[in-house]
Amino acid sequence: MCDSFVALPHRTADGAMLFAKNSDRERNEAQALEFKPAAEHEADAGLPCTYITIPQARRTHACLISRPFWMWGAEMGANEHGVVIGNEAMHSVIAPSETPALTGMDLLRLALERAASAAEAVDVITMLLEAHGQGGNCGYLHQFFYHNGFLIADGREAFVLETIGRSWACERVCDERALSNAYSIGRAYERVSNDLAQPERFDFAERFIDVERDGVSFGRGRCARGGQLLAAHDGKLTPQAMMAVLRDHGAEGETPAWTPEKTERRSICMHAADGARRSQTTASWVSEWTSQGVVHWVTASAAPCLSLFKPIVLGAEAPDGAYTPTDTFYLQARWWKHELWHRGALCNYAEHLAAIAPERDALEAKFAGDVREAMGSPARLNRVIAACWQDADETETRWRAGVRHDGYARCSEAYAASWAELDRLGMAPPA
Repeated sequence: MCDSFVALPHRTADGAMLFAKNSDRERNEAQALEFKPAAEHEADAGLPCTYITIPQARRTHACLISRPFWMWGAEMGANEHGVVIGNEAMHSVIAPSETPALTGMDLLRLALERAASAAEAVDVITMLLEAHGQGGNCGYLHQFFYHNGFLIADGREAFVLETIGRSWACERVCDERALSNAYSIGRAYERVSNDLAQPERFDFAERFIDVERDGVSFGRGRCARGGQLLAAHDGKLTPQAMMAVLRDHGAEGETPAWTPEKTERRSICMHAADGARRSQTTASWVSEWTSQGVVHWVTASAAPCLSLFKPIVLGAEAPDGAYTPTDTFYLQARWWKHELWHRGALCNYAEHLAAIAPERDALEAKFAGDVREAMGSPARLNRVIAACWQDADETETRWRAGVRHDGYARCSEAYAASWAELDRLGMAPPA
């Protein structure tokens, strides 16, 4: 389950396009933040994706991607041309294919590697989809099959692309837009695949959405909530506002004593629990297209409410990412180091969130100011980005020192057991 958002320049405070996404995966499904340089390839080269091999492009663009550790494709990412894409699982009355093919995450990364604009990315995805299909297990510990939707932007324009098998519909974004795990394109599509074309327009979402499955995922509910949060800024959205949307826990979370255990419905900032709610937000991303370049703000960790967004600019020096996380705890992997703080904080969530939220927001505001002043000076920007990541690491180390993991003793038995099992599978014994 995931949520993505975009706001066109005329709906933001300073005229910069904004994009945001939460990637929701299983609890130990660590995500790697990776830079992939541009490359030239042989004319007859093949490209092994997650399940199948397809012909490689002669040239691929430099990309920054957030990738679940076990798959080739990515949940979200950006390329050197300022194209940014997020994907969403879609549940249709037409069953998804279980036959291995391209996954939605593969299609996302392929578009980033091959497209120089958002419109071109739509063409890349639809051509590959029609040529190779989509399918295969997209779950980690549990099998999970689904169709895919995409939110695609490049600083000038943005598109929603929703798919069923090899069929698709594309809608141009006009203002701000939310996309969750539910078909949302009605009759306002700009294009549809040839097999769906007909003289009179039809409601794409109404025809294909699995209403029963949506009742479980609460995709339309989250999409509506996200749209309301965006619209509440009345055309004055900022990167910090987008971060706040990614941290939203729904109407339930507006009470001071709320904890993730008390969630009845899935929220934008997703927290896992016992039962069917296996997924949680495992990485978060905000992109800001400025006049001097695109700044990407990433958590590189789970639970954005308990994380700091840190800056990356393609072309500037990236923070050290030598330790790619897997599904097993490793202290040098930033994603897992954050889990020591995250899972400890779950033992007394409301108190810990209240304690760190003001500092979290103030530090992110400082990062934003420092990056804004450094844009245009590569050497200074490199120093600022490195300092932001160092400050964030030191701050989280201090937060982590203030928690005591009590084995979720204050939580219900079922909730505690669900977390204890995932800790047993992936975590070192809590310190």
